[in-house]
Amino acid sequence: MSQTLDKKLHPEWLLRVFGIAFFAYLFFGFMLLPCLNTLTSIFNTRNAAGERDPFAVIRFFLAGTMGKYVWNSLKLAVLLVLTVNVVGISIVLLTEYFDIKGAKILRLGYMTTMIYSGVALVTGYMFLYASDGILTTALKNAFPDFNPNWFSGFNAVLFTMTFACTSNHMLFLRNAIRGIDYNTVEAARNMGANPFKVLWKVVLPTLIPTLFSLTVMTFITGLCAMSAPTLLGYDSINPEIVRLAGSSTADEAFPQARAALLSIILAMFTIILLTVLSAYERKGHYLSVSKTKARLQKQKINNPVANVIAHIYAYILFIIYMTPVVMIVIFSFQTYSAIRLKKLDLSQWTLINFFGKQDYEYLTSRGKYKTRVGSISGVFSNEATLGGIKLSFILSALAAALACVIVVVAVNYMFKKKNKGTGVVLEYALLFPWLLPTILICYSYRTYFNSDTVWYVGNTNLYYGQNVRFLIVMAYTVTKLPFSLRMIKASFYTIDEELEDAARNLGSSPVRTFLKVKLPIILPSVLAVFALNFNALFTEYDMSATFASTYGTSYAMVIQAMCAEEGLYGYNINASGRRCASTVFIMLVSGLILYLVYGVGSRDLGDRLQIRDRRRKRMEALRAKFSKGKAEQSDA
Repeated sequence: MSQTLDKKLHPEWLLRVFGIAFFAYLFFGFMLLPCLNTLTSIFNTRNAAGERDPFAVIRFFLAGTMGKYVWNSLKLAVLLVLTVNVVGISIVLLTEYFDIKGAKILRLGYMTTMIYSGVALVTGYMFLYASDGILTTALKNAFPDFNPNWFSGFNAVLFTMTFACTSNHMLFLRNAIRGIDYNTVEAARNMGANPFKVLWKVVLPTLIPTLFSLTVMTFITGLCAMSAPTLLGYDSINPEIVRLAGSSTADEAFPQARAALLSIILAMFTIILLTVLSAYERKGHYLSVSKTKARLQKQKINNPVANVIAHIYAYILFIIYMTPVVMIVIFSFQTYSAIRLKKLDLSQWTLINFFGKQDYEYLTSRGKYKTRVGSISGVFSNEATLGGIKLSFILSALAAALACVIVVVAVNYMFKKKNKGTGVVLEYALLFPWLLPTILICYSYRTYFNSDTVWYVGNTNLYYGQNVRFLIVMAYTVTKLPFSLRMIKASFYTIDEELEDAARNLGSSPVRTFLKVKLPIILPSVLAVFALNFNALFTEYDMSATFASTYGTSYAMVIQAMCAEEGLYGYNINASGRRCASTVFIMLVSGLILYLVYGVGSRDLGDRLQIRDRRRKRMEALRAKFSKGKAEQSDA
């Protein structure tokens, strides 16, 4: 009896019990209960007489204008699937399959959406195409009858998101097409098939599983779009949910219940799509290839006309991708007057949009000059932007790290219990957030935890004051759990079980074995997941907009607010320039992280040894040259 009790009170047993209790608390308290509360709130509405009317919101939805938001989101999602797949497949083929001149430069241009996205990307396109944008101003000067508001609404959102969402194609479809066995392509060519027939009959069928997954991802992205519809003025579901979440019954009829209904509709669409994707993946897709796989070689386009058209199309896309980036970088070093007039002044370069402050003098309506001290300020000198950077950096880093820690511990437990039900239950619990749109999770948090009666969190209102920051961290963490699980779980398969057995035979405890043997092996993958999570959360807008408050103003929200506040009452004069500088800063941070993950982090041991050897030889050559020069000077 005493031995059994001692075994149960062992630190490892206590740690396991604590971990299971923590996961149960996390799942029920921050995943299941808030979403169930949102679902039940739909049927708790009351009519004008104060009587409960469970179907009032549904009748309002069917009779009112709420249906247009669903229709608009569906229309955007369907058309986005077509446009993104056309552009995404073409840019991958132009850089990886066909022999196009300057493919490396084209690839860099096509991948620019990976270093800035969300609000930063949308504001970049607005800087060019909005009513006061560079290209729109130029067109308006050339053609006086040109409509300056042409870049707004559905067409503007579709155009912007088409090029914003092709980053997934450059990541996943590019890897898929690189994995094609060239022997199959060569065999088809030897049978007399032209390059386009080989592409249609041999190459594309092997890419169907990847394309199907990308199609589902694109559809969900269009359905749950937030940044582009908000900034470009398009009535879709997510912006309406955020608007209703901030409204009250004094303004309109049961806004919270309407927001909940729209969130549930989004969740239904997401669940159906993920179910279809899972069923499709379970069918399995196989391709017979030769035992010795040959690396894919680029195909030449023999038809001169087709070759010219392909090159023209490739570089037109390159211009579309690169123009916002180039203009943003250039204008981030321009004065506020040059940015306001949308005219380059190459004689006056400035760093004021990044650093420092300047006073601004302006003429009031009474004909008197006023001075706003320090109203022209840089990103790192402006309190709002600097505060947004600090807040987003801290919250994103905490959430990214917490998601990785939770998943690493969970996956380690799952591998130990892989033949038992507890491991399967834990995996499905961590994948649960993938069934729900992000906006539903955040809205559920906002309504459920905006109360002093939630015993799960000690009757503390988490939406009040600085508590909202904890709520944002939890929302960030929960939404990143499924992605982290898929990535980190794959890295655990690379661990040789014999290493763990050897450590156990040497008397190492499970915790010590994990820390000394397993963790060093999976650490590069964990750090990569942390970097990607941080990269996505640092410029995140959708979730932070749902939690909008004085204490929860993220960097993306600050950037968005710059557009509306520029020049108001003589303040925020260079908001457009600071917005450009902010986008450049985001590009640098994102680019550095992507380089560390896909550049340095993707090198295998052999590559690293070769790089170290080349570096050592260069240093030896420099030392020899320096010693030789020093010897010649002493002889002289």
